[in-house]
Amino acid sequence: MRVFTVVTTTLVVSTPAYAAYNLVKEYSGQTFFNGWDFYGNYDNLTSGDVIWVDQANATQSHLAYVNDAGHAIIKVDNTTNVPWNYKRNSVRITSEDYFSVGSVLVFDATHLPYGCSVWPSFWTKGQNWPIGGEIDIIEAVNLMTYNQMALHTQNGCTQPSSVTQSGTTGSTNCSTDAGCTVAEQQPNSFGASFASAGGGVWATQIDSSGIFIWFWSRDNVPTSVSQATDSIDPSSWGTPSAAYPSSSCDINEFFTPQQLVLDITLCGNWAGEPSVYQSTCGNGETANASSCYLENVINSGSNYADAYFEISYIKAFSNGSALVASASGATTVLVSETASPTATSSGSGNGSSGSGTGSSGTNGSMSVAQTGARAYVALTGATVLAAFSWLFL
Repeated sequence: MRVFTVVTTTLVVSTPAYAAYNLVKEYSGQTFFNGWDFYGNYDNLTSGDVIWVDQANATQSHLAYVNDAGHAIIKVDNTTNVPWNYKRNSVRITSEDYFSVGSVLVFDATHLPYGCSVWPSFWTKGQNWPIGGEIDIIEAVNLMTYNQMALHTQNGCTQPSSVTQSGTTGSTNCSTDAGCTVAEQQPNSFGASFASAGGGVWATQIDSSGIFIWFWSRDNVPTSVSQATDSIDPSSWGTPSAAYPSSSCDINEFFTPQQLVLDITLCGNWAGEPSVYQSTCGNGETANASSCYLENVINSGSNYADAYFEISYIKAFSNGSALVASASGATTVLVSETASPTATSSGSGNGSSGSGTGSSGTNGSMSVAQTGARAYVALTGATVLAAFSWLFL
């Protein structure tokens, strides 16, 4: 009787909720980099061997730009000879906007970063990370041939043992270091094969009924996705690659509005972990803690020729509106972007990172819009205390 109850519940709630979502934000073309903050610091989040440069340096060094095809390029420096004990330049950007539960994010790329020591990711995080959850949409390391998806949350969120998805679950506990991971089983989701296939598209639905991630290689992208302009409807997309139904994870409890993050680090506590590095980049000798750095990061950067994103667009659809961070006295709140701003200033904040077998997460510098009518999510004293306490669990 107990088994019957669990299975029945899973079948009911693991199905994505279908509804039309309206376009609230698009990052594409010559204005792709409008509305992003560059980290401007070394990788103090995942122990990677990079400096995530600021926007001025990224632009001047041609590490972040829009190419002749109108695609955004985000890359690792592959032209500089880096001496021993120095780090290589790369890029990490976070969106100024946040997208609430009740949103669909679409990411279209023709190339993803890959290669020995390379650790790229496209993911989302709550404003007060680790409170507010994290969704790893694209993440892999070194010469992995498939993408890995994951959720990271506080204790209490899991993926059911029986769920309707095409990917393979690795861990079901979303509060562990690895998170609740799902390995993509469709071909061409990462590495050289992704590029050879012309890239592909991911769609992520963040809904009260659950979080669902779809992947399509270029030849299989449905027209309901590729031709979506003003609105999008997931009802015809079929089985997702990864499914995290609310039956075992209350999405409204564990996920606040999500900020987008794009980054590339090198080595660090996933790609550089000796056994992980050895599994795809071993040179016949047993890897140690220094192998990833010594064999890749220093000296010529020619081995980073493929360490770049080429992104056609990122679109956010929602049944609400995009949100931006705003100062309200001593508290930072999220404000509807559609409210009329009366003043604009800027501020910055740091956070930490957690992922994949790792992933990443922090608040970079944010634009602060002060508005009249404020639909917002406040950070209360209790939430801040909970965030502090969570770090010791």
